[in-house]
Amino acid sequence: MKLKTLEDLLLHELKDLYSAENQLVKALPKMAKAATNEDLKAGFEEHLDKTKGHVERLEQIAGILDKKLAGHKCKAMEGLIVEGSELISEDAEDAIRDAGLIGAAQRVEHYEIAGYGTARSIAQHLGHEEIADLLQQTLEEEKETDQHLTDLAENAIAAEIEHVVNG
Repeated sequence: MKLKTLEDLLLHELKDLYSAENQLVKALPKMAKAATNEDLKAGFEEHLDKTKGHVERLEQIAGILDKKLAGHKCKAMEGLIVEGSELISEDAEDAIRDAGLIGAAQRVEHYEIAGYGTARSIAQHLGHEEIADLLQQTLEEEKETDQHLTDLAENAIAAEIEHVVNG
């Protein structure tokens, strides 16, 4: 795909996000299964539902633009998921693995926040207000998930790690 215009760049960003979200739909159940902290497990399961909504929102945007989003592979998300999968298979105390899963999930969230922020800004610049609004909704949900992960890390997981370290 040649990027000659901002419209081309917007479509490229949307395809990347679509691929990323679809990869995440497959990865989140594995992360939930690997989590031992019940709040973290529930958070991954809740985010799976939101992620499916993000895919639907991107499909809605594709309809507005009359474009297809399939056919692109987000290599960054692929790499982030591989790193998370490797972490799952490590020999670690449950609380330590959970803390690692939070870190892996936050890397994913930060990637998505950057992608949605970029796409939203381009859509706004091009006058695609409805698309910008849809992207903003997802951006806010990604930020909420990131904050939830931070809260888990600072509270529940930190207490479990303290117990592991101090016996």
